[in-house]
Amino acid sequence: MQQEESLVRRAQQGEPEAFAQLYEVHFDRIYRYIVLKVRNQADAEDMTQQVFLKALESIGSYRWRGMPFSSWLFRIAHNQVVDYFRKRRKEKTLPLDETRAVSSADPTLLAEQRLMMEQVAVASGQLTEAQREVISLRFAGGLSTAEVAKVMGKSEGAVRVLQHEALVRLRRILSSSNEEANG
Repeated sequence: MQQEESLVRRAQQGEPEAFAQLYEVHFDRIYRYIVLKVRNQADAEDMTQQVFLKALESIGSYRWRGMPFSSWLFRIAHNQVVDYFRKRRKEKTLPLDETRAVSSADPTLLAEQRLMMEQVAVASGQLTEAQREVISLRFAGGLSTAEVAKVMGKSEGAVRVLQHEALVRLRRILSSSNEEANG
């Protein structure tokens, strides 16, 4: 975390190389979070770029408060996603195919992974918005409970409860759909 703090301070002083390193370190996690939320690869790429442009424009106002820099980036990403859905209220969901970054020579494995991702996407549609947000931040974004709490403006306990409830509900939904498919 000290190395990251040093990079942030250097970026705040106008060192392009320091911001470029922050970009390289955080781009994939921010992109995965956004693509999972918007389910459109092209839009997610554009939005991820916007997150880093906004971060670059306002890095001077960033204050180090003991939380990772990524928490701040995820807050910007969250706001981008909210704005995206405000602008596109008429659109519901798009195929989740674009979120897969799996490469394998085994077509059976690829087909199984695709089916599993589709089942999870359908099941997650039955979660509350807050539960989906926690799952997206924790598992697609790779954030800790503390980081998710900061991004969502909730306590860590509330995040843990939301995560637990979401996972229990997903298990129940997925196991009942598997029983129906096999029964």
